[in-house]
Amino acid sequence: MAELSYPLAVITVMAAATVLTRALPFLALGHLRDRPWLQFLGRRLPLAVLTLLVVYVLRHIDLTTPPHGLPELAGVAVTAGLQLWRRSPLLSIATGTVAFAVIGQWPGA
Repeated sequence: MAELSYPLAVITVMAAATVLTRALPFLALGHLRDRPWLQFLGRRLPLAVLTLLVVYVLRHIDLTTPPHGLPELAGVAVTAGLQLWRRSPLLSIATGTVAFAVIGQWPGA
């Protein structure tokens, strides 16, 4: 029974830490909801995250060899177009990722 108590204790501590880290932001938001800096971050962070994703994807494109960056540029174009049209970040990012993956699998790409 002693060899079973250690894994159970580890699992219990990990579960408690997971629940605490997931619940803490929601518990803290009640006190922070009206803070100007949190509203500022809420408006600016989505654009900052998308900009970082674009830079990360496009940083190593080699335009001199096939497929000349076509999958990456198509993914960015689909993501940007859907975002401008539908204003849904989840739909835009998911569809852009699928477009990148599908075009990247074409023969010759």
